[in-house]
Amino acid sequence: MNKRIKLVSLVLLLTLNCSCVEKKSTEKEVKNAELVATSKADTLKFTSGIRAIFQDSKGNYWFGSLQEGVAVYNGQSFTYITVNEGITDNQIHSIQEDKEGVIWFNTQTGVSSYDGTIITNHTKSSKQNSRNVFQIQTDDAKKSQWLKADRDLWFEAGNKSGVYRYDGQQLHYLDFPPQKVLNPNDNLFAVTDIAVGKNNMIWFATYAGVFGYNGRDFTIINDETLGYDRKIEPLHIRSIFEDSKGRLWIGNNGIGVLLKEGDSIINFSNKHGLIPANSKRNGDKSPQGTLEHVFAIAEDKSGNIWFGDRDTGIWKYDGVNMINYTKKNGLSNEFTLAIFEDKKGKLWFGMADGSLYTFNGKAFDKQF
Repeated sequence: MNKRIKLVSLVLLLTLNCSCVEKKSTEKEVKNAELVATSKADTLKFTSGIRAIFQDSKGNYWFGSLQEGVAVYNGQSFTYITVNEGITDNQIHSIQEDKEGVIWFNTQTGVSSYDGTIITNHTKSSKQNSRNVFQIQTDDAKKSQWLKADRDLWFEAGNKSGVYRYDGQQLHYLDFPPQKVLNPNDNLFAVTDIAVGKNNMIWFATYAGVFGYNGRDFTIINDETLGYDRKIEPLHIRSIFEDSKGRLWIGNNGIGVLLKEGDSIINFSNKHGLIPANSKRNGDKSPQGTLEHVFAIAEDKSGNIWFGDRDTGIWKYDGVNMINYTKKNGLSNEFTLAIFEDKKGKLWFGMADGSLYTFNGKAFDKQF
């Protein structure tokens, strides 16, 4: 039995209705408070970075921030969803849509969904929103065996060494196969990015390695399988992407981009001379013209591969040449957190200062 709490606008009248509703799921539902809409069209109020970009089946754009929740843009105005409205956290890692049109948010502390009326939190939280109107109390996802189906949605699981899988009915927690602990002080196998690949493969990037799962077997890429010396050249993975040719791109925070083609793995950044000889191959700031700290990877409709770097802006690889875009090309910030291609093939770039750009084929246009 779950409580459904309905919030009616405070401008009219504040009422609270609680009713018990039988559900197969053990999740609690929170009726959404009226979302806060902007009074000025085409204005995004985020000042923290844009970490997630998504376009839903209705054409709306969803932008997830580092500190300020989610903004929904319908082409004219913005609506905001934050912890005040009931989601688990204001740091948004990814946004997805399920087969029923429900929007899902992977936050820093859990998983929430929004069906246009109700926000449901699917992972345990003890947070209370700042309006002090309702408190979110939900159940943890149950630990389950590894399975995979076409309709699944996959989510990071915070500091846990594993992932959440939503099968269309319930959220499951799946633990990764046991791995050697190289440094017990690090959350080495907490997921940092997820990518859907070919041949039924899904890829999970963690700080210290990659887990690929095809519904039966795991493919594991880490310092040990690569033959790396963790003290000299440690993996610190922040992004992962499989392109239309089946090539796997792995973005690191310190050693650049690794490229897996078939059974071969090379350091793509090093091959193209984008790691300086004196690099410490860690989190230190990199000079311009390098590609060492890669937080986002995407492919456009023409097959170009795009990289978002922490220190050196945006890079495009056309199959032969690497092209770098920085403040000299009109960007207000050179820390790129998110890259997304919309339904019309337009590329969107989310920056660390909260700005959003699109690429028109020749130059970058600031949208917000």
